[in-house]
Amino acid sequence: MADPFEETLREWLAQRRAEHQHHERRVSESPQQPVMRVAGRRLLVFAGNDYLGLANHPRVVEAVLDGVGKWGTGAGASPLVNGYCKAHQQLEEEFAAFVGRPRALLFASDYLANLGVLSALAAHGDQVLQDRLNHASLVQAGTLSGAQLHYYRHGDPQSLLGAMQQAGPGRKLVVTEGVFSLDGNFAPLAQIAAACAANEALLAVDDAHGFGVAGETGRGTSEVQGVQPDLLVCPLDKALGTSGALVAGSETLIETLLQRAPSYGLATPLPGALAEGARVALRLLDSEGWRRKYVLALTERFKAGARRLQLPLLDSPTPIQPLAAGSNEAARRFSEALGKAGILVPAIHPPTVDDGQASLRITLSASHTTGHVDSLLSALADVWEGLRDDTEPA
Repeated sequence: MADPFEETLREWLAQRRAEHQHHERRVSESPQQPVMRVAGRRLLVFAGNDYLGLANHPRVVEAVLDGVGKWGTGAGASPLVNGYCKAHQQLEEEFAAFVGRPRALLFASDYLANLGVLSALAAHGDQVLQDRLNHASLVQAGTLSGAQLHYYRHGDPQSLLGAMQQAGPGRKLVVTEGVFSLDGNFAPLAQIAAACAANEALLAVDDAHGFGVAGETGRGTSEVQGVQPDLLVCPLDKALGTSGALVAGSETLIETLLQRAPSYGLATPLPGALAEGARVALRLLDSEGWRRKYVLALTERFKAGARRLQLPLLDSPTPIQPLAAGSNEAARRFSEALGKAGILVPAIHPPTVDDGQASLRITLSASHTTGHVDSLLSALADVWEGLRDDTEPA
């Protein structure tokens, strides 16, 4: 007799494949770098979030290897038992000083950090207000918090004010990304912060894709817009090329997270060796400002080339450069055609984005060269013309 539960799941998987929404993992056979071996092929890669090219930096790698000798390969227990080591403490202190906050707390991942912030600070009777295009980790964390959820139009402070008025009484927590992970655009933090101040709301910003890249010194979206949110979430696995996430804020807020966030107190932290690598990556961010300037220069080179080719590029000032495809099928075919040309660019489709909003997510890194960017533009020109010819009516 067929298992009805498994049968239902098989039907769901079949539907995902039919609608071109099925995810396939690619097996990388080399470290993160511009040219990688992926599933046995040599590909020029414009995917991922290694914006500053630090994920395989020799000094970061050396720090991790030395850290393994010093701290071993695992933390061994939760941070509230005996899994919190000196490397964790030093990373927290150095990061807090770098972003100008009283204190920071290290989580094992960005997902766990967002879950911790919302589960510790929002509860039944509270109001959580989120940008409609926030990352899934923020949306799911808000749902799990038990607070009443409200969504405002993407990047629209007036919509936020309206949502605040409709929310009614109760403590209010506003959550937004600094740079949105799929579109690459900035949240209007100055106006959002003003709306929070006028309504006595707490502001939390996940700056996963702004920190390290945006701002004169790489301190992120807050630096660009002159805003200091109450809580700043900065993952270490994007521009810093390592692992984990730090949350910075006031002494009271951070101590509350330490005491109340299950995703902190009940989770084993990242190994001390990785914390050592993150410390070096933070110092490289501070001392090698050319990386940020260079990746932004590459971004402008790419955008100028895309405009000349009249490609449907969405407006983004960051190394995240989305290319609108429309349908899931078009995005898949576009990505596959680039793959045949030796270039890896992932297709983004529902449920990650809304129906009809599928795209290619092109990302640039300081480890790319101008030649790499020109090769991408050349391949895009050929593929775009080919796909357009295939879809034009006879």
